[in-house]
Amino acid sequence: MSKKIVLAIDSFKGSASSLAVEEHVAKGIQAVVPDAECVLVPVADGGEGTVEAIVDARHGVYHEADVMGPLGQPVKARYGMIDNDTIAVLEMSAASGITLVKKDELNPLRATTYGTGQMILDAINRGAKEIYMGIGGSATNDGGMGMAAALGAKFLDKNGNELEPVVTSLAQLERIDCSGIDPRIADVRFTILCDVTNPLCGPHGASHIFGGQKGADEEMKILLDSYLELYAACIERDLGMSVKDIPGAGAAGGLGAGMIAFTKAHKQSGIDAVLKLIRLEEQIGEADLVVTGEGRMDNQTAFGKAPVGVSGLAQKQNIPVVAVVGSRSLDTEAVYEKGISLILDIINEPMPLEEAMKNVDALTQNTGRMIGRLIKGWMR
Repeated sequence: MSKKIVLAIDSFKGSASSLAVEEHVAKGIQAVVPDAECVLVPVADGGEGTVEAIVDARHGVYHEADVMGPLGQPVKARYGMIDNDTIAVLEMSAASGITLVKKDELNPLRATTYGTGQMILDAINRGAKEIYMGIGGSATNDGGMGMAAALGAKFLDKNGNELEPVVTSLAQLERIDCSGIDPRIADVRFTILCDVTNPLCGPHGASHIFGGQKGADEEMKILLDSYLELYAACIERDLGMSVKDIPGAGAAGGLGAGMIAFTKAHKQSGIDAVLKLIRLEEQIGEADLVVTGEGRMDNQTAFGKAPVGVSGLAQKQNIPVVAVVGSRSLDTEAVYEKGISLILDIINEPMPLEEAMKNVDALTQNTGRMIGRLIKGWMR
């Protein structure tokens, strides 16, 4: 009787997508166990690769929106839709991400999430009634002001003049006018895929914790935080909503706060949402083995990362779990405690990182053969 092996492996960042890793591991397994039934389920944790994982798993479609990039440059933002174009899966980084800006041009004082708002409208124009938004990897620190402006909100100074949707404008912000927001927004359910718990403002907020990676020095972090304080106060006064201290409001430079305030978004754990959308629990039914993994496994994996989410579902059905990883730390005890039985590193001899990334296909396929041998001996 053939064995059913479900592969749900996160992408190896910078070298291979979730589906590519799974295809090569499956090829290795079937080289040893030809009759093994390998079910490939692309997976992600709400960060990089989320759109691809969900669209591939649900046989959805991709779209591109012509939007404004973080520094005003034209960008083609790719996103996905499933369920006959009624559910859209977006990553803000496609429109407003840090990878869209050269390192020496990073400037959170000028970066805007306007393009993210344009991407949202593009999805709604195509029929989206529900939108999931991954909000990692931003170049911005504007609190979602740009996104809200693209949706139709107006940010006004004391003379009633409309302000440019960048964070420095918040110093002059007197009033927020939401009367022009696209009325369709109210009929769309928004969910933020986010495991970050940082508030919008303060020492643990968006500016102080994440501003440095976006180009802010210590003085600029203080300035940015003061702008977001003014922004939060104005939102509370004009929209009747206190977003300053909501856990996750500080994600993606405060986009979390902006989405909560202007789209009434709900926040959900990235991995929980993804596993539900890809229907993994249904797919692993009657599996003999589940194979998960990610590019780098360490104790942080135990806190909301894809492999632990996958193993949690497998544990419910008493299915053993093997993890395939690009590399691992010495201390992974917390991962084992979450239900992963065995961790297999794809590196089979000392080699530079660049070489490992270049040969990831062959290395993952070889690891698949190891799993195949395990299946032959373990599951006779």
